[in-house]
Amino acid sequence: MAGIGFELRKILKKDSLLSLGKMYTYAGILSSGPWVVSILAILMVGLINVSLSHASTLDTLRFQVIITYAIAFASSLLVVGLVQFPFTRYVADLIFAKKEEDILSGFFGVLMVVWVSGIPFIWLLVSYAFPTQSFLLKLEAATVYLLLTSVWISNVLSTSLKYYKGVTAGYIVGYSLIVLLAYFYKTDLEKLLLIYIVGNMILLVVLISLIIKSYHSEEFFQFRFFSKERYYWRIGLAGLFYNVGVWADKFVFWYSPETGYNVIGRIHASVVYDLPIFMSYLSIVPGMAIFFYRLESDFAEFYDKFYDAVLHDGTLNVIEFYRNQMTLTIHQAIREILVYQGIVDVLIFLLAPTLFEVLKIPLLYLDLFYVLTVGAMLQLGFMAILSILFYLDRQAEGMWLSFAFLVLNTILSIITVKLGPTWFGYGYTGSLLIVFIAGLILLNHVMENLEYETFMLR
Repeated sequence: MAGIGFELRKILKKDSLLSLGKMYTYAGILSSGPWVVSILAILMVGLINVSLSHASTLDTLRFQVIITYAIAFASSLLVVGLVQFPFTRYVADLIFAKKEEDILSGFFGVLMVVWVSGIPFIWLLVSYAFPTQSFLLKLEAATVYLLLTSVWISNVLSTSLKYYKGVTAGYIVGYSLIVLLAYFYKTDLEKLLLIYIVGNMILLVVLISLIIKSYHSEEFFQFRFFSKERYYWRIGLAGLFYNVGVWADKFVFWYSPETGYNVIGRIHASVVYDLPIFMSYLSIVPGMAIFFYRLESDFAEFYDKFYDAVLHDGTLNVIEFYRNQMTLTIHQAIREILVYQGIVDVLIFLLAPTLFEVLKIPLLYLDLFYVLTVGAMLQLGFMAILSILFYLDRQAEGMWLSFAFLVLNTILSIITVKLGPTWFGYGYTGSLLIVFIAGLILLNHVMENLEYETFMLR
């Protein structure tokens, strides 16, 4: 599924700073997807409504918290957590087997399962979360969740398409519309949710239209992906563990008496933790763009050549050469992520006091923001390691690393909350430091033994 990398590489043929900027802009949006872009959009909507008094501060806060929970549940729980990673592998297998006619029908089959299983689940959840709120608010919250799950699944295919400009335009148009409507209209909580639904519906239509344009099928939908032979359960568990792990520290802070408070219904937030952690996520967009491009172009190219040589009886020297090029690309990608993201983080640290004053954020949060920003950089490095392990079909290793992240982030976050404000954020960052180092050691071992294990498993 590295076609997008080769499409992005074409932009660099002009060999100019403008083409370099365009390439990394596309890569940043495609790699960030609904995750970082959603965070940016709800932060901007909050700033607009508070500064222009278009909505009450309480309604704005409730909107942001409801969207945050929708993102958390859409990306991490059983419906998507167990589907997204395995479906990516399933599509890659179909492309390799030259059965691309099964991709579109498989995609619609997955969407149908996600909706059929998701509707009763999310309705029970919103009924519990909003016991005294209006039916309309419950319906809107459930719709936001279902839309985000669909966008997440669609993102699996859309980021691999050659129509990357259309995908990028879909994200820009969808989320810009959300921000613009919030700017021009006075709103309350239910209207804010409606605006968010409209923007994401437009985005989803764009993504699905581009997917239909790219793949053709005689079947409308099929469910072969869920068969025992096609479903990669280790990758599914890895996706579940990783995505739940990403949100584990947030839920600890939201529901700890020391740091959380009730916002609406039974939903909690953390005035101490939420804004710093989401701002730190925005800081890693440059690093995500670098990683996405390196993985989907340079690494994918040598990966393809390595296994082509293996499958077509290439000489040992040729196989070793491509293995070495893969290893070199991994080293270069991780080094660039840490170096360039480190430079970005240093600039952010220097500008943070001024930025906090402009945004009227208490300077008390600065130290926590610094710790979380380092943690976000480590999370980016960990994501890179997991992606490479899945490329190399090391499913069990990726699953156990993801499980370790979930356990460590949960336990260390609970401990740091009990230790007091000085330790806030160190649970998240410390857990990622541990799994990042463990992942590097494991990845180094895998690459050193790649030829042996490839031929032994052939």
